[in-house]
Amino acid sequence: MNDSPEYLRKKAFFDSLITLYGRNVAVEILRDPSVTIHKLHLSKTNRSDETMEEILSLAHSRGIEIKYHTKDALSRISKNSAQDQGVALDVEAQNYRDARRVEEDFPHDFRLLALDGINNPQNLGMIVRSAAASRIDGIILPKKNSTKLSPLVMKASAGTLFKIPIYYCETLGDVLPLKNSTVITLSSHAVEDIYSLKIPSRAIFVLGNESEGVSREIESLSSLRVSIPMHRGVESLNVAITAGIVAFLP
Repeated sequence: MNDSPEYLRKKAFFDSLITLYGRNVAVEILRDPSVTIHKLHLSKTNRSDETMEEILSLAHSRGIEIKYHTKDALSRISKNSAQDQGVALDVEAQNYRDARRVEEDFPHDFRLLALDGINNPQNLGMIVRSAAASRIDGIILPKKNSTKLSPLVMKASAGTLFKIPIYYCETLGDVLPLKNSTVITLSSHAVEDIYSLKIPSRAIFVLGNESEGVSREIESLSSLRVSIPMHRGVESLNVAITAGIVAFLP
């Protein structure tokens, strides 16, 4: 296996690229100078209109490389031919990092959210927004059995997608628990009340799938299980609402 510094540098770079698509998304990102764009991909069959002219103008003014493709090739890049509108962008998401960097980024205290099987892009976007607005230091998002970062996630995050570290891994089991950390699973069946919890200095809160909750495998890696008290017969909350409560714990 090639583990030379140059290979690892290039791998880290390409791992950090996120491909987004759609004309309105392209305009929004191109207008934001804080977002670094590696490459703009366009279909050769695109018809010129006001939006396309703005996309091209913004790309030229920022010196962004533009690549033209057949419609089929563009759809392979966007992975969503039904919604890409002939436009895709490779964004250099410096906040999208290998989960093995967590301990390097936070050698002392941290408070993280770890997402287990979140499949709804709107939920993921709202979780990102709550985390970015709070004292949460980062989000661990596995690639397996999770929704991908996409225009739908970006829209639901209300412009906060690039404002908080998002750490990728294949599965949560590959990285949990981190050294000297306490893994805390949110469960409606847990006896301990989240509001009576004394939060450890290195805490990872695990939020589970929208319908099935945290998987047994990941729950077995946790140190604590806590619940949010429910009233009036309500059994549970939407995972994005739960994330908002956790994110703003004192």
